[in-house]
Amino acid sequence: MELPRQRLLVVSEELGEAELAALKFLSLEHVPMRKLEAIQKAQDFFEALKEKGMIEAGNLSFLKELLYRISRIDLLAVHLGSSREEMARELQIPGRAKVSAYRYLLFQLSEDITEDELNSFKFLLGKELPKCRLNPKTTMLDVFIEMEKKGILGEDNLSMLKRLCAGINISLLKRIEEYELSLFGKEEMLITEEQRGRTGGPEARATWLASSVSPDSPGSWNESSQLEAYKMTSRPRGMCLILNNHSFAKAREAVPEPKRLNDRNGTDVDAAALKRVFSKLHFEIEECRNLTAEEIRKIVNIYQCKDHKDRDCFVCCILSHGKKGIIYGVDGQEVPIQELTVSFTGQNCRSLTGKPKVFFIQACQGDAYQKGVTVETDSGEQDSSVETDARFQLDCIPAEADFLLGMATLPDHVSFRSPTRGTWYIQALCQHLDYSCPRGEDILTILTAVNQEVSRKTCEPNAEKQMPQPSFTLRKKLIFPVN
Repeated sequence: MELPRQRLLVVSEELGEAELAALKFLSLEHVPMRKLEAIQKAQDFFEALKEKGMIEAGNLSFLKELLYRISRIDLLAVHLGSSREEMARELQIPGRAKVSAYRYLLFQLSEDITEDELNSFKFLLGKELPKCRLNPKTTMLDVFIEMEKKGILGEDNLSMLKRLCAGINISLLKRIEEYELSLFGKEEMLITEEQRGRTGGPEARATWLASSVSPDSPGSWNESSQLEAYKMTSRPRGMCLILNNHSFAKAREAVPEPKRLNDRNGTDVDAAALKRVFSKLHFEIEECRNLTAEEIRKIVNIYQCKDHKDRDCFVCCILSHGKKGIIYGVDGQEVPIQELTVSFTGQNCRSLTGKPKVFFIQACQGDAYQKGVTVETDSGEQDSSVETDARFQLDCIPAEADFLLGMATLPDHVSFRSPTRGTWYIQALCQHLDYSCPRGEDILTILTAVNQEVSRKTCEPNAEKQMPQPSFTLRKKLIFPVN
């Protein structure tokens, strides 16, 4: 049989620098930080674990857990003889997991944080962690470690991290809140067990639990009165059409020039997020870039004439310049929003009758304007830093049933687009779809959460705000299941 030391050597040679850093981070409750900081090789890390009794002859359970946590299932299976499923079952046993839930949460957050989001953390923590801000090689795990050293992060001190996540990526905040709720559930379970011990038996425990639940009142909501949901079982679910207008050179070359329409830098970030999310939701994606007004009409006509009978839904996302009630083609010519939505009514597209038709529109619809610093305009009037988006018009959505129209902002208000991060609205929409759809939330609940997140943001230096607004004629709950 292969000796444990030989197995450790083979495993150590397979680990990269980032993976070693992750293993060290996950072991901070068991090996002092000062000792871990000096370790540069996996072999030395394993020796440190042996000194602390975390690796023993015939007992590599902690190493197995570490490899499982960093998703090196290949090393776990080939060299240590355990599968993903075995480890998942093992770690469900109380007391078996040696990596704390808190530390594993931070590791999972670090895995999900993008490079741009990491830079945002560094910037916002610039005063507290100047070394992190100035060092381009600093990772998110490094940031977490420095926050712990400064005393602004800990198992019972997550408030600053939550504030940062709320402003950078709401999905990260949701992960932390889920972690806190899971801890609350464990505490509640312990209280219940203590109550059972004091009162002497399972009957007493049942009585105590029942006493904390109020009976339904005669007129309360019950299962039979819940709304029906739209059928959403087809694969693919339907088409997701993305009309993404970035370059408006044709409009600027037109004589006479209809509007001063600048290129929409950052729109590709939005398009990429939409493609990623709706692909996960089992939609077939088609992105059409830089369309003239006539080309927009033609592509919409193609989808209007398609046979959608084997699909459950149609989604159209429009990213362009615009003004009240219209969007612009890249040639500066106008297309009424109502013309696009009406194309998919039951009369005009019979195979979508009774099925949800969803439109998300990120395009200027008004003239409200104030200058900012880090964003650009979709208004077409000014070469500026604010995207004045969406004086919402009720007549943009057909009176017929089963439509949902999501607009980026309220009448007379601005919305914001970053040249590097995309728009507040589309990014928040994608993050909430990504987070909430696997949890079975319906689209109106999700859009309410999008409203909340976007409304909390502020564009400096003028403290500009934004509030999206959906409108709908849906008759049922619209839920996009992931599985």
